[in-house]
Amino acid sequence: MRGHEAILRQFLANGIDHMFGNPGTVEQGFLDALSDVPEMKYILTLQESIAVLCADGYARARFKPALVQIHSSPGLGNAIGNLYQAMKGQAPLVVIGGDSGIKYQAMDAQMAADLVAMAEPVTKWSAMVQHPSSLLRMLRRAIKIASTPPCGPVYLCLPEDILDSEVTETIFPAHIPSYNTAPHPDELLKVVDLIKSANNPIILAGDGVAWTHGVEPLVELAEAIGAKVYSADGGEINFPDDHLLNYGSTGHMFGSASLPITKSCDLCIALGCYLLPEVFPELGDIFNDDAKIVHVDTNVNNIAKNHRVDISYVSRPGSVIEELLPLVRALPAEWHNLSLTRRKKIESESPVVNNRVDENYGIPDDANNSNIDGKSIFMRSGPFIKRLSEKAPENTIIFDEALTNSPPVSKYFPGRKAGDRMMTRGGSLGTGFPGGIGAKLAHPDRCVIAFSGDGGSMYTIQTLWTAARHGVNTKFVVCQNRSYRLLQANITQFWKERGIEGRDFPLAFDLSNPQVKFHDIAIGLGVMAESVETPDQIESAIDRMLGYDGPYLINLVLDGDVHPELVGVHCGQ
Repeated sequence: MRGHEAILRQFLANGIDHMFGNPGTVEQGFLDALSDVPEMKYILTLQESIAVLCADGYARARFKPALVQIHSSPGLGNAIGNLYQAMKGQAPLVVIGGDSGIKYQAMDAQMAADLVAMAEPVTKWSAMVQHPSSLLRMLRRAIKIASTPPCGPVYLCLPEDILDSEVTETIFPAHIPSYNTAPHPDELLKVVDLIKSANNPIILAGDGVAWTHGVEPLVELAEAIGAKVYSADGGEINFPDDHLLNYGSTGHMFGSASLPITKSCDLCIALGCYLLPEVFPELGDIFNDDAKIVHVDTNVNNIAKNHRVDISYVSRPGSVIEELLPLVRALPAEWHNLSLTRRKKIESESPVVNNRVDENYGIPDDANNSNIDGKSIFMRSGPFIKRLSEKAPENTIIFDEALTNSPPVSKYFPGRKAGDRMMTRGGSLGTGFPGGIGAKLAHPDRCVIAFSGDGGSMYTIQTLWTAARHGVNTKFVVCQNRSYRLLQANITQFWKERGIEGRDFPLAFDLSNPQVKFHDIAIGLGVMAESVETPDQIESAIDRMLGYDGPYLINLVLDGDVHPELVGVHCGQ
């Protein structure tokens, strides 16, 4: 058996039976071998970044590794940005890329590049197979490294002359080491002592919680100790969206937003995250001097990375919590009564019920506003998202890249367990639609709705063709506010910090002229679609989308701070 076929059978041995890719000439041999190995399903995408994002959604929905095939140097370049976000989100992607051959490396031939070095900054491991005798060995190593916590993408270059050779190795599954370890009980008693003496504990939860099956144990721990739970830039459901102890996110942009949170506690338990993943983080101490910090993660590099830690464990957060719970339950009844009192107070003030989401997003005002015409007066997203949540199946999976329209998504489609709702992370745009395709392929029996904005969706809009090509019945919603609204919010903070007043948003943030007709693009790519511009169109459009047996897109035209009349007036704009 030659390497072209052997690699496919090696992946199948590990239960990996979907390959997300974009073909190139130097990969032609093993793509040709696909016809001899029908168990491997090839999902054709139109660009390498989309292949990565579809696989990312697939891996995140299954919590198992996914396979990506990309072209050589140009293809790897296309994939780099989304490999970065996969690494930030701990997605176990096995990325294989082609090369013309070891024998040509001295020639500086067309598409020659140091592929291993290109991939290294955005992967856990990057390598090239150098000899046929180690082809399957290195594939198994790639699968193992990608799948071992902290999970993440790996890159393995497969030169064509290596794949042309006969394989002498035996095919057997890669072994995934267990990280299901826990500290000694005496060590955990130190944490219990800190919990016992804390008056205002908080928990920071990252994606390491979801990826180590720690959501349910974390709920029990938070309830037992009466702690607010914050997401530390999580892309997964690490704590139920609608649990009253859920106090939202620390934020991914400004340290000034998270600092009041970290300064408010006397005990911080950080689980499966690092402190703190922001674009503009706080440079000084983020905790009070008398606060105690406990940090648990499978990634040793995350622990004490930027700020002081008192107790830490390199372990699966879920495993540590499960060992800690019996010790917490054994605390005196007096402590439990105090904890319960604290919990009830936190729950009564919870942002889950004390929020202005309905008011800010037009519920119910916009639903009853007959003046909204979608031309001069526009609606907000709330009425559509609320009605969609009432009509969608109960176990619907959400891929949420709605960004500035995410608050009503999380309120009306609350994720309660890992995999219910996935969000973008790592700063990449364009994750929503390909991620929704991957999630649907992972769970064909569940309804999957993918939200994106008009800015984000244009990064990967050609992914709709993949949905049509493979009959992937994902439902797509473009929240079209005709702007980069998140950038408008960020520059508002920029102006505030510098005392700048009276400025208009840069026209570079304005997407209103020409206004993109996403429904027309979708139809051109083979996906049924329509535009929803007024409240009276909502009900029937949702019925058509959910009732359609195939991919369907709704272009939801929304209110935005835009000035189409100025575009083209100023030179360069």
